[in-house]
Amino acid sequence: MARPVKKSHDHDHHKQYKWSRLFIFPVWVLASFFGAQIVLIGLLWFIQFIGINLGAYTNGATLETVFAALIYLLAFAIAFGVPYLIGRRRVDLKTLGLTRLMSWTDIGLAPIGFIVYLIITAILLITAIRFIPGFPADQAQDIGFRGLTNQMGYFLAFTTLVIVAPIAEETLFRGYLYGKLRGSVPIWVAMIATSIVFGAVHGQWNVALDTFALSMVMCCLREITGSIWAGILLHMIKNTIAFYLLFISPLVSPTLGG
Repeated sequence: MARPVKKSHDHDHHKQYKWSRLFIFPVWVLASFFGAQIVLIGLLWFIQFIGINLGAYTNGATLETVFAALIYLLAFAIAFGVPYLIGRRRVDLKTLGLTRLMSWTDIGLAPIGFIVYLIITAILLITAIRFIPGFPADQAQDIGFRGLTNQMGYFLAFTTLVIVAPIAEETLFRGYLYGKLRGSVPIWVAMIATSIVFGAVHGQWNVALDTFALSMVMCCLREITGSIWAGILLHMIKNTIAFYLLFISPLVSPTLGG
């Protein structure tokens, strides 16, 4: 008796993809991120309108830190909370890539990922300079925290840029956004879409190119490890070096050479 032929699903695998989500989730994450900023800007405007001067109660670094933390918290509340309120759609830890604690593998892969990120960024930058007329390769990134004058200011800037931002951004982008897309479209499409969105939120062409490369590596790290922890560590390494070059190096370099 002949064996029944097993039906292959390879030929119609593409029909299982939910391509509409390639538009829905990136737009939703962007709306959540920028919506949080608009709400907080409106709140600050209202506070000033009624005559309250926040600068009289605290310094600029503290305001920057609080503002950044509130943006991330509100973005999470919108991105995760609204779907739950409307359709009881929960965001689980598997989607976010946070089903386990950090491992030694994460710690070991993060610096390797950093080297790969530098190589990819260099290739993209050279290509952009060569083929895009007037590409602003040397444009400085505006990350706030201008005019720091004391240790507390530097501590708050470090905490915001090196600890809070990497954890929050990885949870939102390589966690929520990529976690939603990777089950709906091909992996490589999910990586590119996530990285384009991540680059777009940084608002400058040269920074977008850099963060696109960073995001691609961090998406790969999630696929390799099954978690976003390696990406968080890589993001922290990158931001630590940027923090040093922007804030510490200008203080140290004038003292070099006597």
